[in-house]
Amino acid sequence: MNTAAATELLDLPDEEVGNAVIAAPLAVAPQRASRARDLYELTKPRMNFLVVVTTMVGYFMAAPKGLGAGEWARLFHTLLGTALTAAGASVLNQYIERAYDALMPRTANRPLPAGRVGPLEALALGVGLAVTGTLYLTFLVNPLTAALGAFTLVSYVFLYTPMKRWTSLCTLVGAVPGAVPPMMGWTAVHNSLDVQAWALFAILFFWQMPHFLAIAILFKDDYAAGGFKMLPVVDRDGVATSRQIVLYSVALIPVTLMPVYVGLCGQAYFAVALMLGLAFLTFGVSCATTKLRSDARKLFFASIIYLPALLGVMMLDRG
Repeated sequence: MNTAAATELLDLPDEEVGNAVIAAPLAVAPQRASRARDLYELTKPRMNFLVVVTTMVGYFMAAPKGLGAGEWARLFHTLLGTALTAAGASVLNQYIERAYDALMPRTANRPLPAGRVGPLEALALGVGLAVTGTLYLTFLVNPLTAALGAFTLVSYVFLYTPMKRWTSLCTLVGAVPGAVPPMMGWTAVHNSLDVQAWALFAILFFWQMPHFLAIAILFKDDYAAGGFKMLPVVDRDGVATSRQIVLYSVALIPVTLMPVYVGLCGQAYFAVALMLGLAFLTFGVSCATTKLRSDARKLFFASIIYLPALLGVMMLDRG
């Protein structure tokens, strides 16, 4: 029982003390559950789900068909180590941005700006997760995969995070660590950065640009309030943002066809990837033409449907 609960207990009439003693443990349990949820929320589980899934895709594309017990065990270690490293990066990102998150309605209720978790506690959690994840990958997968994980963490926390307050180029820089996870899945199997790994990297890199620009349009006012120089914030007429959405959506089409030419996939994937790319491009062009938040929202939802569809077909038609 904490001090506040004990003080309240002393203020109760004698006949109610017994009931309070019985009820006190029941009050502590929700507090513990709430605290656990806050610590869990610091790891950004929904965002890191994408990291784990794309890592798994990279592993699956590299592994031989018909995974044996050893491959399944290595896959488990790869995903767990990656998840721990990504969680550490997310916690450290929120630790650095806690004061700015407090200025934005979208993030003001996060555990750190809301005061439900202390800064030192978050820092310790972030460092602990990051170190544990990197060491886990080093000893239970291989050093190259661990090095890629460490690069992802460092570039996300120490490059992308501060750059958000300096320049709109932050989105371009942030797309790099976001595209590394499938390479980690590949290197977990082959322990080498082959051309196929770079093809997977390129798909994630180019997909992220229209995806994140759509998000930045939707939350432009929030980013401005927090002092983040995302492109839609500094690009007041939306011309540069629209141009980049279209350019990256166009570039994504030939990039997604690369797996066919490097032997990862067959002609079925080629046809579906081409159709998906053209469909996604129509959403990008619509958003760029109208510059409306409603079309940015459509582009965002199209992006989160497009990627799993593309990766699913890729895995079904792997060479």
